[in-house]
Amino acid sequence: MSTPPHEIHLDIAIIGGGVAGLWLANRTKSAGFSVALFESNALGSDQTLASQGMIHGGMKYTLAGTLTGASEAIADMPKHWRACLCGEGDVDLRHTRILSDHFFMWSGDDLGSKITSFFASKITRGRVDAVHPDRRPPLLRHKDFAGSLYRLEDLVIDTPSLVANLANNIDGCCYQIDWQQAQLQRDSSGKIHLKIAATAGELCIYAQRFIFTAGKGNAQLLAELGLEQPAMQLRPLQQVMVKHQHPFDFYGHCLGREATPRLTISSHRLPDGASVWYLGGSLAEKGASMTPEALVELAQQELQELIPWVNMEGAEWACLPIDRAEPRQPDFARPDNAFVAPATGADNLLVGWPTKLTLAPNLANQVLALLTGNRITPTHPQVSVRDWLPLAPLAKTPWEHAFPPALSAEDSLALRFREPDDE
Repeated sequence: MSTPPHEIHLDIAIIGGGVAGLWLANRTKSAGFSVALFESNALGSDQTLASQGMIHGGMKYTLAGTLTGASEAIADMPKHWRACLCGEGDVDLRHTRILSDHFFMWSGDDLGSKITSFFASKITRGRVDAVHPDRRPPLLRHKDFAGSLYRLEDLVIDTPSLVANLANNIDGCCYQIDWQQAQLQRDSSGKIHLKIAATAGELCIYAQRFIFTAGKGNAQLLAELGLEQPAMQLRPLQQVMVKHQHPFDFYGHCLGREATPRLTISSHRLPDGASVWYLGGSLAEKGASMTPEALVELAQQELQELIPWVNMEGAEWACLPIDRAEPRQPDFARPDNAFVAPATGADNLLVGWPTKLTLAPNLANQVLALLTGNRITPTHPQVSVRDWLPLAPLAKTPWEHAFPPALSAEDSLALRFREPDDE
Protein backbone atom coordinates (compact mmCIF):
# COMPACT_ATOMS: atom_id res chain seq x y z
CA MET A 1 0.00 0.00 0.00
CA SER A 2 1.53 3.32 -1.08
CA THR A 3 2.08 6.10 1.43
CA PRO A 4 -0.15 9.13 0.76
CA PRO A 5 1.74 12.33 -0.09
CA HIS A 6 2.53 14.78 2.66
CA GLU A 7 0.57 18.02 2.25
CA ILE A 8 1.74 21.54 2.96
CA HIS A 9 -0.71 24.43 2.75
CA LEU A 10 0.58 27.97 2.16
CA ASP A 11 -0.96 31.34 1.48
CA ILE A 12 1.53 32.24 -1.26
CA ALA A 13 3.83 30.02 -3.35
CA ILE A 14 6.21 31.98 -5.59
CA ILE A 15 8.09 30.32 -8.45
CA GLY A 16 11.13 32.25 -9.62
CA GLY A 17 13.92 33.60 -7.43
CA GLY A 18 15.00 36.77 -9.18
CA VAL A 19 14.45 40.27 -7.84
CA ALA A 20 10.72 40.16 -8.67
CA GLY A 21 10.06 36.96 -6.73
CA LEU A 22 12.30 37.93 -3.83
CA TRP A 23 10.81 41.42 -3.49
CA LEU A 24 7.31 39.96 -3.66
CA ALA A 25 8.17 37.33 -1.04
CA ASN A 26 9.40 40.11 1.26
CA ARG A 27 6.21 42.12 0.82
CA THR A 28 3.77 39.24 1.22
CA LYS A 29 5.57 37.83 4.26
CA SER A 30 5.57 41.29 5.87
CA ALA A 31 1.82 41.44 5.20
CA GLY A 32 1.35 38.31 7.30
CA PHE A 33 1.04 35.70 4.54
CA SER A 34 2.80 32.35 4.80
CA VAL A 35 5.24 32.25 1.88
CA ALA A 36 7.62 29.87 0.14
CA LEU A 37 9.71 30.72 -2.91
CA PHE A 38 10.96 28.04 -5.31
CA GLU A 39 13.97 28.54 -7.60
CA SER A 40 15.35 25.95 -10.02
CA ASN A 41 18.88 27.35 -10.41
CA ALA A 42 20.18 29.94 -7.96
CA LEU A 43 18.75 33.15 -6.53
CA GLY A 44 19.31 36.06 -8.89
CA SER A 45 20.42 33.94 -11.84
CA ASP A 46 19.57 35.03 -15.39
CA GLN A 47 18.00 38.50 -15.68
CA THR A 48 18.58 39.93 -12.19
CA LEU A 49 22.35 39.56 -12.00
CA ALA A 50 22.60 40.37 -15.72
CA SER A 51 21.22 43.82 -14.87
CA GLN A 52 23.55 46.79 -14.67
CA GLY A 53 21.99 47.80 -11.36
CA MET A 54 20.81 51.23 -12.50
CA ILE A 55 17.72 52.35 -10.58
CA HIS A 56 16.53 55.09 -12.90
CA GLY A 57 13.52 57.33 -13.13
CA GLY A 58 12.92 56.97 -16.85
CA MET A 59 15.55 59.41 -18.11
CA LYS A 60 16.67 57.23 -21.01
CA TYR A 61 13.08 57.04 -22.27
CA THR A 62 13.11 60.78 -22.95
CA LEU A 63 15.87 60.57 -25.53
CA ALA A 64 13.43 60.61 -28.44
CA GLY A 65 12.26 64.05 -27.29
CA THR A 66 9.01 63.14 -25.53
CA LEU A 67 8.03 61.80 -22.15
CA THR A 68 6.65 58.30 -22.73
CA GLY A 69 4.34 56.24 -20.57
CA ALA A 70 7.36 54.28 -19.39
CA SER A 71 9.20 57.36 -18.14
CA GLU A 72 6.16 58.57 -16.22
CA ALA A 73 5.47 55.13 -14.71
CA ILE A 74 8.92 54.84 -13.17
CA ALA A 75 9.61 58.48 -12.35
CA ASP A 76 9.20 57.87 -8.59
CA MET A 77 11.12 54.60 -8.45
CA PRO A 78 14.51 56.06 -7.38
CA LYS A 79 12.80 57.77 -4.43
CA HIS A 80 11.09 54.49 -3.50
CA TRP A 81 14.36 52.56 -3.63
CA ARG A 82 16.23 55.20 -1.63
CA ALA A 83 13.66 54.93 1.16
CA CYS A 84 14.14 51.15 1.24
CA LEU A 85 17.93 51.51 1.23
CA CYS A 86 17.59 53.73 4.31
CA GLY A 87 15.36 51.15 6.03
CA GLU A 88 12.32 53.42 5.72
CA GLY A 89 10.48 51.76 2.82
CA ASP A 90 8.25 48.73 2.35
CA VAL A 91 11.29 46.41 2.07
CA ASP A 92 14.42 46.71 4.23
CA LEU A 93 17.43 47.11 1.92
CA ARG A 94 19.90 48.49 4.45
CA HIS A 95 22.35 45.68 3.63
CA THR A 96 22.34 46.40 -0.10
CA ARG A 97 25.49 48.10 -1.34
CA ILE A 98 25.15 51.32 -3.34
CA LEU A 99 27.73 51.49 -6.12
CA SER A 100 26.96 55.11 -6.97
CA ASP A 101 24.39 57.68 -5.83
CA HIS A 102 24.16 59.06 -9.36
CA PHE A 103 24.97 58.28 -12.95
CA PHE A 104 25.71 60.32 -16.04
CA MET A 105 24.36 60.94 -19.52
CA TRP A 106 26.91 62.22 -21.99
CA SER A 107 26.91 62.96 -25.69
CA GLY A 108 29.58 62.64 -28.30
CA ASP A 109 30.82 65.71 -30.12
CA ASP A 110 28.67 65.12 -33.19
CA LEU A 111 25.74 67.45 -33.84
CA GLY A 112 23.03 64.76 -33.73
CA SER A 113 23.86 63.53 -30.26
CA LYS A 114 24.18 67.08 -28.92
CA ILE A 115 20.66 67.89 -30.14
CA THR A 116 19.30 64.71 -28.57
CA SER A 117 21.02 65.60 -25.31
CA PHE A 118 19.63 69.14 -25.46
CA PHE A 119 16.01 68.05 -25.89
CA ALA A 120 16.32 65.38 -23.20
CA SER A 121 17.62 67.95 -20.73
CA LYS A 122 14.85 70.44 -21.52
CA ILE A 123 12.04 67.94 -21.07
CA THR A 124 13.46 66.56 -17.84
CA ARG A 125 14.26 69.94 -16.32
CA GLY A 126 14.66 69.54 -12.58
CA ARG A 127 15.56 65.86 -12.91
CA VAL A 128 18.94 66.31 -14.62
CA ASP A 129 21.81 68.71 -13.93
CA ALA A 130 24.43 69.88 -16.40
CA VAL A 131 27.96 69.09 -15.20
CA HIS A 132 30.60 71.83 -15.14
CA PRO A 133 33.91 70.80 -16.75
CA ASP A 134 35.60 71.03 -13.33
CA ARG A 135 33.21 68.40 -11.93
CA ARG A 136 33.56 65.74 -14.58
CA PRO A 137 34.17 62.11 -13.52
CA PRO A 138 37.74 60.84 -14.11
CA LEU A 139 36.76 58.89 -17.25
CA LEU A 140 35.67 62.10 -19.02
CA ARG A 141 38.16 64.46 -17.43
CA HIS A 142 40.30 64.75 -20.54
CA LYS A 143 41.15 67.67 -22.80
CA ASP A 144 39.79 65.83 -25.84
CA PHE A 145 36.30 65.39 -24.37
CA ALA A 146 34.08 67.74 -26.39
CA GLY A 147 30.58 66.46 -25.64
CA SER A 148 27.80 67.51 -23.29
CA LEU A 149 27.53 65.95 -19.83
CA TYR A 150 24.57 65.64 -17.44
CA ARG A 151 24.32 64.18 -13.96
CA LEU A 152 21.23 62.16 -13.04
CA GLU A 153 20.16 62.06 -9.41
CA ASP A 154 19.42 58.37 -9.63
CA LEU A 155 21.48 55.52 -8.24
CA VAL A 156 23.30 52.30 -9.03
CA ILE A 157 23.14 49.29 -6.72
CA ASP A 158 25.21 46.15 -6.40
CA THR A 159 22.77 43.45 -7.53
CA PRO A 160 24.50 40.50 -5.76
CA SER A 161 24.15 42.30 -2.43
CA LEU A 162 20.52 43.14 -3.28
CA VAL A 163 19.73 39.45 -3.87
CA ALA A 164 21.50 38.44 -0.65
CA ASN A 165 19.68 41.18 1.30
CA LEU A 166 16.25 40.17 0.02
CA ALA A 167 16.93 36.48 0.69
CA ASN A 168 18.24 37.11 4.20
CA ASN A 169 15.13 39.14 5.05
CA ILE A 170 13.05 35.99 4.54
CA ASP A 171 15.61 33.48 5.76
CA GLY A 172 14.36 29.91 5.43
CA CYS A 173 11.71 30.66 2.80
CA CYS A 174 13.69 30.21 -0.43
CA TYR A 175 14.03 26.64 -1.71
CA GLN A 176 15.76 24.99 -4.64
CA ILE A 177 13.50 22.88 -6.80
CA ASP A 178 14.48 20.23 -9.34
CA TRP A 179 11.89 20.18 -12.11
CA GLN A 180 12.97 16.65 -13.00
CA GLN A 181 11.43 15.65 -9.66
CA ALA A 182 8.59 18.16 -9.50
CA GLN A 183 5.47 18.93 -11.47
CA LEU A 184 2.77 21.57 -11.45
CA GLN A 185 -0.68 20.02 -11.72
CA ARG A 186 -4.13 21.49 -12.35
CA ASP A 187 -7.23 19.81 -10.91
CA SER A 188 -10.72 19.68 -12.38
CA SER A 189 -11.73 22.88 -10.61
CA GLY A 190 -8.90 24.85 -12.24
CA LYS A 191 -6.73 25.12 -9.15
CA ILE A 192 -3.06 24.24 -9.39
CA HIS A 193 -0.73 22.62 -6.89
CA LEU A 194 2.89 21.54 -6.84
CA LYS A 195 3.80 17.88 -6.56
CA ILE A 196 7.39 16.98 -5.59
CA ALA A 197 9.10 13.59 -5.41
CA ALA A 198 11.55 14.35 -2.59
CA THR A 199 13.98 12.08 -0.75
CA ALA A 200 11.74 12.13 2.30
CA GLY A 201 8.74 11.06 0.22
CA GLU A 202 6.09 12.62 -1.98
CA LEU A 203 5.06 16.16 -1.16
CA CYS A 204 2.08 18.19 -2.39
CA ILE A 205 2.12 21.94 -1.91
CA TYR A 206 -1.17 23.83 -2.01
CA ALA A 207 -1.51 27.60 -1.89
CA GLN A 208 -4.21 30.24 -2.00
CA ARG A 209 -2.19 31.80 -4.81
CA PHE A 210 0.70 30.54 -6.90
CA ILE A 211 2.65 33.39 -8.50
CA PHE A 212 5.04 32.90 -11.42
CA THR A 213 7.94 35.37 -11.43
CA ALA A 214 10.38 33.18 -13.37
CA GLY A 215 11.16 35.61 -16.20
CA LYS A 216 11.36 33.77 -19.50
CA GLY A 217 10.65 30.56 -17.57
CA ASN A 218 7.05 31.71 -17.09
CA ALA A 219 6.11 30.60 -20.60
CA GLN A 220 7.39 27.07 -20.05
CA LEU A 221 5.64 26.80 -16.69
CA LEU A 222 2.37 27.86 -18.29
CA ALA A 223 2.86 25.44 -21.19
CA GLU A 224 3.34 22.53 -18.80
CA LEU A 225 -0.07 23.35 -17.36
CA GLY A 226 -1.61 23.58 -20.82
CA LEU A 227 -2.04 27.35 -20.49
CA GLU A 228 -1.11 30.16 -22.87
CA GLN A 229 -2.19 33.44 -21.27
CA PRO A 230 -0.78 35.83 -20.28
CA ALA A 231 1.57 35.59 -23.25
CA MET A 232 5.24 36.56 -23.23
CA GLN A 233 7.70 38.22 -25.58
CA LEU A 234 11.49 38.08 -25.44
CA ARG A 235 13.81 40.99 -26.14
CA PRO A 236 17.19 39.42 -26.95
CA LEU A 237 20.36 41.25 -25.94
CA GLN A 238 24.05 40.48 -25.87
CA GLN A 239 26.03 42.45 -23.32
CA VAL A 240 29.81 42.88 -23.35
CA MET A 241 32.12 42.53 -20.36
CA VAL A 242 35.60 44.05 -20.27
CA LYS A 243 38.14 43.23 -17.57
CA HIS A 244 40.66 46.07 -17.49
CA GLN A 245 43.33 47.76 -15.39
CA HIS A 246 41.92 51.27 -15.07
CA PRO A 247 41.43 52.46 -11.47
CA PHE A 248 38.24 54.47 -11.90
CA ASP A 249 34.62 53.35 -11.89
CA PHE A 250 31.99 54.88 -14.13
CA TYR A 251 28.21 54.62 -14.52
CA GLY A 252 26.50 56.30 -17.42
CA HIS A 253 24.70 56.41 -20.76
CA CYS A 254 26.27 57.77 -23.91
CA LEU A 255 23.60 59.42 -26.05
CA GLY A 256 23.51 59.07 -29.80
CA ARG A 257 21.05 59.64 -32.61
CA GLU A 258 18.76 56.77 -31.57
CA ALA A 259 15.94 56.72 -29.00
CA THR A 260 17.94 54.42 -26.71
CA PRO A 261 21.44 55.15 -25.35
CA ARG A 262 24.21 54.39 -27.80
CA LEU A 263 26.27 52.81 -25.03
CA THR A 264 25.76 52.20 -21.33
CA ILE A 265 28.70 51.55 -19.01
CA SER A 266 28.53 50.21 -15.46
CA SER A 267 31.50 49.21 -13.31
CA HIS A 268 31.79 46.08 -11.19
CA ARG A 269 34.41 44.22 -9.20
CA LEU A 270 35.51 40.62 -9.25
CA PRO A 271 36.15 38.88 -5.91
CA ASP A 272 39.89 39.53 -6.33
CA GLY A 273 39.24 43.26 -6.77
CA ALA A 274 39.77 43.39 -10.54
CA SER A 275 37.63 45.89 -12.45
CA VAL A 276 35.02 45.01 -15.07
CA TRP A 277 33.07 47.33 -17.32
CA TYR A 278 29.66 45.97 -18.31
CA LEU A 279 28.50 47.42 -21.63
CA GLY A 280 24.88 47.68 -22.75
CA GLY A 281 22.51 50.08 -24.50
CA SER A 282 22.12 49.97 -28.27
CA LEU A 283 25.36 48.02 -28.42
CA ALA A 284 23.66 45.12 -26.63
CA GLU A 285 20.55 45.33 -28.83
CA LYS A 286 22.61 45.25 -32.02
CA GLY A 287 24.78 42.53 -30.52
CA ALA A 288 21.85 40.13 -30.14
CA SER A 289 22.23 39.08 -33.79
CA MET A 290 26.03 39.14 -33.87
CA THR A 291 28.67 36.56 -33.10
CA PRO A 292 30.62 37.22 -29.88
CA GLU A 293 33.74 37.93 -31.93
CA ALA A 294 31.98 40.52 -34.09
CA LEU A 295 30.33 42.13 -31.08
CA VAL A 296 33.62 42.46 -29.21
CA GLU A 297 35.11 44.12 -32.29
CA LEU A 298 32.18 46.55 -32.41
CA ALA A 299 32.52 47.30 -28.68
CA GLN A 300 36.22 48.04 -29.14
CA GLN A 301 35.38 50.40 -31.98
CA GLU A 302 32.75 52.18 -29.90
CA LEU A 303 35.09 52.71 -26.97
CA GLN A 304 37.85 53.87 -29.31
CA GLU A 305 35.50 56.41 -30.88
CA LEU A 306 33.83 57.62 -27.67
CA ILE A 307 36.76 57.60 -25.21
CA PRO A 308 39.89 57.29 -27.39
CA TRP A 309 42.15 58.50 -24.59
CA VAL A 310 41.50 55.31 -22.58
CA ASN A 311 44.01 52.60 -23.47
CA MET A 312 42.30 49.20 -23.55
CA GLU A 313 45.43 47.27 -24.44
CA GLY A 314 45.61 44.01 -22.48
CA ALA A 315 41.89 44.05 -21.61
CA GLU A 316 39.98 40.77 -21.53
CA TRP A 317 36.63 40.56 -23.32
CA ALA A 318 33.57 38.34 -22.96
CA CYS A 319 29.93 38.41 -24.10
CA LEU A 320 26.70 37.54 -22.33
CA PRO A 321 23.57 36.71 -24.36
CA ILE A 322 20.45 37.38 -22.33
CA ASP A 323 16.73 37.31 -23.14
CA ARG A 324 14.74 40.03 -21.40
CA ALA A 325 11.28 38.59 -20.74
CA GLU A 326 8.24 40.85 -20.98
CA PRO A 327 4.45 40.53 -21.33
CA ARG A 328 3.52 40.41 -25.00
CA GLN A 329 2.77 43.83 -26.48
CA PRO A 330 1.25 44.95 -29.79
CA ASP A 331 4.00 45.41 -32.40
CA PHE A 332 6.58 44.16 -29.89
CA ALA A 333 6.50 47.51 -28.08
CA ARG A 334 8.34 48.03 -24.80
CA PRO A 335 6.00 47.67 -21.79
CA ASP A 336 5.34 50.88 -19.90
CA ASN A 337 5.17 49.26 -16.48
CA ALA A 338 5.51 46.10 -14.46
CA PHE A 339 2.85 43.54 -15.30
CA VAL A 340 0.90 40.91 -13.38
CA ALA A 341 -2.38 39.22 -14.29
CA PRO A 342 -4.37 36.08 -13.51
CA ALA A 343 -3.58 33.14 -15.75
CA THR A 344 -6.43 32.24 -18.07
CA GLY A 345 -7.63 28.76 -17.12
CA ALA A 346 -6.26 28.59 -13.57
CA ASP A 347 -8.21 29.97 -10.62
CA ASN A 348 -5.31 30.42 -8.19
CA LEU A 349 -2.43 31.51 -10.44
CA LEU A 350 -0.93 34.94 -11.13
CA VAL A 351 1.83 35.54 -13.68
CA GLY A 352 4.10 38.57 -13.59
CA TRP A 353 7.09 40.25 -15.18
CA PRO A 354 8.70 43.37 -13.65
CA THR A 355 9.99 44.25 -17.18
CA LYS A 356 13.02 45.95 -15.60
CA LEU A 357 14.86 45.88 -12.27
CA THR A 358 13.68 49.35 -11.33
CA LEU A 359 10.02 48.29 -11.35
CA ALA A 360 10.23 45.28 -9.00
CA PRO A 361 8.49 47.28 -6.21
CA ASN A 362 5.69 48.16 -8.62
CA LEU A 363 5.08 44.50 -9.45
CA ALA A 364 4.72 43.69 -5.75
CA ASN A 365 2.27 46.57 -5.29
CA GLN A 366 0.15 45.22 -8.12
CA VAL A 367 0.14 41.70 -6.67
CA LEU A 368 -0.91 42.92 -3.22
CA ALA A 369 -3.70 44.97 -4.81
CA LEU A 370 -4.96 41.87 -6.64
CA LEU A 371 -4.85 39.82 -3.42
CA THR A 372 -6.85 42.48 -1.63
CA GLY A 373 -9.31 42.77 -4.51
CA ASN A 374 -9.88 39.01 -4.43
CA ARG A 375 -10.19 39.01 -0.63
CA ILE A 376 -7.15 36.79 -0.18
CA THR A 377 -6.08 37.12 3.45
CA PRO A 378 -3.52 35.27 5.58
CA THR A 379 -5.06 31.99 6.75
CA HIS A 380 -2.19 29.48 6.92
CA PRO A 381 0.69 29.58 9.42
CA GLN A 382 4.23 29.85 8.12
CA VAL A 383 5.71 26.38 7.61
CA SER A 384 9.15 25.10 6.62
CA VAL A 385 9.88 22.91 3.63
CA ARG A 386 13.45 22.23 4.80
CA ASP A 387 12.70 18.53 5.43
CA TRP A 388 11.83 18.17 1.75
CA LEU A 389 13.91 20.66 -0.24
CA PRO A 390 17.32 22.34 0.18
CA LEU A 391 17.61 26.09 0.48
CA ALA A 392 18.33 27.87 -2.79
CA PRO A 393 21.93 29.13 -3.17
CA LEU A 394 22.96 32.60 -4.32
CA ALA A 395 24.00 32.88 -7.96
CA LYS A 396 27.38 34.13 -9.16
CA THR A 397 27.59 37.22 -11.35
CA PRO A 398 28.10 36.94 -15.11
CA TRP A 399 31.57 38.48 -14.76
CA GLU A 400 32.56 35.87 -12.20
CA HIS A 401 31.63 33.18 -14.72
CA ALA A 402 33.36 35.02 -17.58
CA PHE A 403 36.60 35.78 -15.73
CA PRO A 404 37.23 32.97 -13.23
CA PRO A 405 40.15 33.58 -10.86
CA ALA A 406 43.54 32.29 -11.94
CA LEU A 407 44.87 29.32 -9.99
CA SER A 408 47.14 30.15 -7.09
CA ALA A 409 50.65 28.75 -7.17
CA GLU A 410 49.63 26.23 -4.50
CA ASP A 411 46.60 25.04 -6.49
CA SER A 412 48.64 24.84 -9.69
CA LEU A 413 51.25 22.69 -7.95
CA ALA A 414 48.54 20.40 -6.57
CA LEU A 415 47.10 19.90 -10.07
CA ARG A 416 50.51 19.08 -11.53
CA PHE A 417 51.17 16.34 -9.00
CA ARG A 418 47.68 14.97 -8.46
CA GLU A 419 47.07 11.26 -8.85
CA PRO A 420 45.91 10.24 -12.35
CA ASP A 421 42.26 9.24 -12.71
CA ASP A 422 41.54 5.55 -12.61
CA GLU A 423 41.07 4.04 -16.06
